[in-house]
Amino acid sequence: MIDFEFHSPTTLEEAFDLLEQYGEDARVIAGGTALVLQMKQRFAQPGHVIGLRKIPGLNSIAIEAMGSNGDTGSVRIGALCTQRSIEYSEIIGQKLPLVAETFRRVATPRIRSMATIGGGLVHGDPNQDPPPTLIALGASAVLTSSRGQRVVPVAELFLDYFETDLRPGEILTSVVVPQAPPGSGAAYLKFLPRTADDYATVSVAAVVTAGEDNMCRDVRIVLGSVGVTPVHASDAEDSLRGRPLNEENIRACAAMVSDLVDPLDDYRGSAAYKREMAQVFTRRAIQQAMAAMSPEKNKD
Repeated sequence: MIDFEFHSPTTLEEAFDLLEQYGEDARVIAGGTALVLQMKQRFAQPGHVIGLRKIPGLNSIAIEAMGSNGDTGSVRIGALCTQRSIEYSEIIGQKLPLVAETFRRVATPRIRSMATIGGGLVHGDPNQDPPPTLIALGASAVLTSSRGQRVVPVAELFLDYFETDLRPGEILTSVVVPQAPPGSGAAYLKFLPRTADDYATVSVAAVVTAGEDNMCRDVRIVLGSVGVTPVHASDAEDSLRGRPLNEENIRACAAMVSDLVDPLDDYRGSAAYKREMAQVFTRRAIQQAMAAMSPEKNKD
């Protein structure tokens, strides 16, 4: 491990001052599951590490912007919330069950007890489990600096492999996740042929909203581990939106995914194999999302 100076600010203002003072020689740490590994492998060698644990208000989960019927709105998740706390949050379980299920699938309880939602997102790793689900639900990241706040859709946060839209002096302070629309079903699937704490060969989050006569009113499909960023399969969505949710249309939609992903060859599988699995798991995710709808919305 390289030598570095550790700072523990107790306010965001102190953290912003430290970032300004040390510039590119400073890195922010939340849970540490990503940065510590990078430092051990010498992929990152900051002279100053700024811990966020002592800053209050960054580990809360709260409902906001509720509709009059009580079943719409968003949930704000503090950036320092651990994946384990999100997994077991009563609010998340009730309002965002797909989020709870997704975080339950991340690695092992030991990792989830340390890793945070904010740290994972700014790490920029396209192989993580949460990004596809957050993008499929239309989540946004709140990026805060001494200059104010920017709200960036999680879909636009990822720029390249391990590269995000986080700008110098900014800290991701919360993630705002809308609830799935009424009449919708959602699913998150991952193909994991190795150990539980490994990355998926391919992962898929799907949110399907049905209209009258089993028509697809809306659909969101996002894949992980098949490109340098999470892949929002918008062209495949367009092929299904407005059409009957039958087997033929679902298969045609899933088949389009193979041409939208750009996986790499690695020990989890060849690029060709991952393309095939992306198609298979997209179809299964859509079918499971439909199965999760209320019975009256899931009839032919």
